[in-house]
Amino acid sequence: MSASAVSSAPAGAAVREVVLEPAHGWAALNLRELWDYRDLLYFLAWRDIKGRYQQMALGPLWIVIQPLMSMVLYTVVFGVIAHLPSENQPYAVFAYAALLPWGFFSDAVASAANCFVENRGIMAKVYFPRLLLPMARMLSGLADLGISFLILVAMLVGYGIRPNWGGVVVLPVLLLIAGISGLAVGLWFSGIVARFRDFGQVAGYLVRAWMYATPVVYSMEVIPEQWRTLYQLNPLTGVVQGFRWALLGAQAPNWGVLAVAASMMVVVFVGGVLYFRRTERSIVDVA
Repeated sequence: MSASAVSSAPAGAAVREVVLEPAHGWAALNLRELWDYRDLLYFLAWRDIKGRYQQMALGPLWIVIQPLMSMVLYTVVFGVIAHLPSENQPYAVFAYAALLPWGFFSDAVASAANCFVENRGIMAKVYFPRLLLPMARMLSGLADLGISFLILVAMLVGYGIRPNWGGVVVLPVLLLIAGISGLAVGLWFSGIVARFRDFGQVAGYLVRAWMYATPVVYSMEVIPEQWRTLYQLNPLTGVVQGFRWALLGAQAPNWGVLAVAASMMVVVFVGGVLYFRRTERSIVDVA
């Protein structure tokens, strides 16, 4: 939707009438409108942070419990039992360093895919750019990531691992790639999930399969050499490798392939935004 001001006032009076009308083409992106509603974005993100763990017994502790439990499970199954290679690093920290960006990505997918269903009440009452909903959830996910990252820092100190300080500067760029990739996928899912709720389960299984197609619980060493370039067209592969390279001194990702993969996801993201903006016009009646 886009807003245009129409002056329809009698002489001597100042009345401003705002007309809401659908936007088409590139105008549907309407980035200026998102900037105008930036205060609402901060409010929605803060609301999500406060409300996510409000009625849970352990509350915000779940922010660190979830990745820690996943790390313990993967360490036992893949590190102790399967003895998968971890590039000469302790498997626990090797897995945890990958789980953080992966969790950020998967949360971005889920929040974008379910935003119409989870927020249909507020969407039916007032107009605002609906794209703020998954963006706000991604911002609150950054807060969760920051707290979980402190646990990773403690693990690095405990294992005596010194990060690649030059690589640490690249981490925000890697997180941006993960966030854009998550939103790109989730925005395409959003309209389908609103119309067919069970597709949310399908999307969940697809994301889970994507995780095993990404070196989260294993090293790139297990991938045959002739398949690695194709394998790294998955942008999350480069993101995970980049995290391990910056924090653990592991093998660096193929930056050229990562740039190509990220560019592809930007195209998917722009297409997802256009699809999302077109779908939001009538989705309230469906959701």
